[in-house]
Amino acid sequence: MDTVMETVTSKKVRAVRPVGTRAVLAELDGLAEVLALQDLLNRKPLPGQVDVLAAAETVMVVGESASATRAIGARLLQLELTAPDVTDSGLVVIETVYDGEDLADVAELTGLSVDGVVAAHTGQTWTVAFAGFAPGFGYMVGENNALTVPRRATPRTAVPAGSVALGGEYSAVYPRRSPGGWQLIGRTGARMWDLERPKPALVRPGDRVQYRAVREVVTASAHEPESDSEHHTESGLRIVSPGVQSLIEDLGRRGHGPLGVSAAGALDRASIRRANRLVGNASTAAAIESVGGGLSIEAIGDQVIAVTGAPTTLSVQSPSWVDSVNHDGGPQPGATRTVGMAAPFALLDGEVLSLGVPESGFRNYVAIRGGIDVPAVLGSRSADTMSGIGPAPLTVGKELRAGSDTVSTAVGSPELQPDFPGAETVTVLDVVPGPRADWFDQSALDSLASQDWVVTPQSNRVGMRLDGQPLVRTRDGELPSEGTMAGALQIPPAGLPVLFLADHPITGGYPVIGVVRDEHLDRAAQVPVGGKIRFRLVPDSPDFQTPEK
Repeated sequence: MDTVMETVTSKKVRAVRPVGTRAVLAELDGLAEVLALQDLLNRKPLPGQVDVLAAAETVMVVGESASATRAIGARLLQLELTAPDVTDSGLVVIETVYDGEDLADVAELTGLSVDGVVAAHTGQTWTVAFAGFAPGFGYMVGENNALTVPRRATPRTAVPAGSVALGGEYSAVYPRRSPGGWQLIGRTGARMWDLERPKPALVRPGDRVQYRAVREVVTASAHEPESDSEHHTESGLRIVSPGVQSLIEDLGRRGHGPLGVSAAGALDRASIRRANRLVGNASTAAAIESVGGGLSIEAIGDQVIAVTGAPTTLSVQSPSWVDSVNHDGGPQPGATRTVGMAAPFALLDGEVLSLGVPESGFRNYVAIRGGIDVPAVLGSRSADTMSGIGPAPLTVGKELRAGSDTVSTAVGSPELQPDFPGAETVTVLDVVPGPRADWFDQSALDSLASQDWVVTPQSNRVGMRLDGQPLVRTRDGELPSEGTMAGALQIPPAGLPVLFLADHPITGGYPVIGVVRDEHLDRAAQVPVGGKIRFRLVPDSPDFQTPEK
């Protein structure tokens, strides 16, 4: 095979495909062109460029707006690509014990002995072409194709952290425990992702890697997080019950795609903005995102709170120790009162707010004046359930300190909320076809838009898994991994769509038949399990032309 050092001389982007309204996918002739375009966009960003996601044969560019994205798509077709400057980034050595579960299978697939596989893996220098799948996961290409093997027919539900693997023409190391379909040939103790390092990723695009065979794994010591047990919060909230799942979220982290990090953040961005606005916070302040009711929080000190999102009963119980005489007609000991949605209210020291099961919708947002003060990771306080970055899910007894992220006084009156879907409501989401709609015929597109898809219990913040009449592909084989984004409708071989949400992997290998318009993702976030979705195709994306050769 050609190496990644192949020369690129005066070549151009072969074609540009829209990815919804906020991204475009540049198609190129090979990995050398991918690296050239990635290098050019990193050195000289285009106006409105937010993120660049290189993959095997494509580069996805995310824009800050629909108009900026259209301009980026047109500009990409005009760029002249030349080979990036070669820099000596040093050699990263990864010590590996070769005892993987698939080592014998790889030997059979390649026609080598087991020792021959190890010799082929350690006997060449690998280059990190691009990152993806998870933070710290680098797709490494070798100097020959001796170890090119297909992925497993059935992916594993959990691959251990540190697993050294082969998939297609690439080698990689799984940075954390996660699902995966690559062939496992060994394991390493190297920490591929460590936020305590100035550069969290051990290997980055362009780095050279040498695998070295060893008899035992030496694991680098992990940073031990500080325990909260010795710290008392003087002003904030205490978790009495986290409900089904409660997470700290803000508007997310952007621009870290090359590290394998998705934006994450609140799924219903309008609702978290509304909650923060009601208590006088900046729109970027961190709040609690809770699913399905059951969350109970106790005030530590007097607080101003607002709850938005799915309509539900909000009850406040006064503590039994309240001295009603001192409150001069205030809450009685142990008394319970209700408060309204989408309006600020006082939660006094020791009072407990409880959220009931939503009457409609699915997610609630609880904002405290000042925001929730937890350490920012890569510029955001959001929990990312896919990568494990950010605050851990909330647990009983967890104390959350109130911050100082305010910009105004609390709003004096309630705000109107949109209608939220119930279990029998059909939520309509606009979808821009592509970038891989050509993997399907017109009957599949008609089927996508003509049936009601049901949200299954396997759905989460990574993606909504939908049930209905499967869609049939018209192409066989695998699609090389390419950049993807929230709103993408991936179609796995079984034909049932997966709608990517905020915590999605940044690359994917299943064809994306369409992308939900960005402004409709808040609606999607509020569809409950068992709820129904209808997709409406809106083919209003720009028609980018192929450049003259």
